[in-house]
Amino acid sequence: MIRANSTLTFSCGAFMKNRFMLAPLTNQQSHDDGQLSTDELKWLTMRAEGGFGLVMTCASHVQEVGKGFPGQLGIFSDNLIEGHKKLTANIKTHGSLAVVQLHHAGMRSPAELINGNPVCPSNNEKTNARGLTITEVKQLREDFISAAIRAKKCGYNGVEVHGAHGYILTQFLSAEINKRTDDYGGSLLNRSRLLFEIVDGIRLKCGKEFLLGVRLSPERFGMDLEEVKTVCQGLIDEGNIDFLDISLWDSFKIPHEERYQKITLLEHFKSLDFKQVKWTVAGKISNAFDVQKILDSEVDFVTIGTSAILHHNFPKLVIEHPNFIPITVPVSEEHLKKEGLGEKFIKYLKRWPDFVK
Repeated sequence: MIRANSTLTFSCGAFMKNRFMLAPLTNQQSHDDGQLSTDELKWLTMRAEGGFGLVMTCASHVQEVGKGFPGQLGIFSDNLIEGHKKLTANIKTHGSLAVVQLHHAGMRSPAELINGNPVCPSNNEKTNARGLTITEVKQLREDFISAAIRAKKCGYNGVEVHGAHGYILTQFLSAEINKRTDDYGGSLLNRSRLLFEIVDGIRLKCGKEFLLGVRLSPERFGMDLEEVKTVCQGLIDEGNIDFLDISLWDSFKIPHEERYQKITLLEHFKSLDFKQVKWTVAGKISNAFDVQKILDSEVDFVTIGTSAILHHNFPKLVIEHPNFIPITVPVSEEHLKKEGLGEKFIKYLKRWPDFVK
């Protein structure tokens, strides 16, 4: 039985003081130019104070044209380094690993945010996105790698490459979305090429002691569960990543597609040969019982979203109280402010039904 307060050492040597990771949560609290705000600094620092062994930023875009939401924290320019340095210093003061999630929204970039058409692996009529040229694909790869180098300069222990939730790397992986006919389209080998090149480039440039993870999601956006498992096993076998972050939406559900429904989504991924790679899952891990159930399923650490919003010290509460259940929603704005959320984050959460009173 893995205990929630037991330590974890990644193959790169990074040390995690417990089994709790803060999910990379969209919060819309930073400045429109990508600069870190005091609200976002406070929100993330409080999660480190609250005992998360790994604190991950929201999705942080690696190109200005890859912005996915208002108030997004950016990592696309050296002008943003100062804010990130403050953030990493604060997180590490509390003994937590500091990790930035590298992101590009692709066709999911709102046109009004980027002042133009979003981009995609190939032309996409539904979103009015234009296909990237081969030169632009290679530039995208270099910008992901440059963002990781920048993250290392800022003091981050590592990065997570966001390949989930229908953003640009998912768009490349998806046979439904990616209609390219060159080396980056067609077969799964080609559709996953960009992801592997980014991972290999980060490992080469940032060194073997830099923590490197990849987030993938197995459903929606034209993703095929078996293909996602194949990509995961390929990343493991290649030996350049330290962890896989599988976003399941619900960690206890059976797959959406009927042909995969003999076992749960979690069991599908448990069947992989993880070798030295650690793994985590995200989705509806809400209370102490859920945490233990996931850890008992041989998952190395849990990724916490909603309960981390409700309680900045969720890890401490679970470790101290093995039957801990969070406050029920809807919660008051006062409660969320006390837990370190700024006005913009609270306004964003009001889009969720029955979350804020």
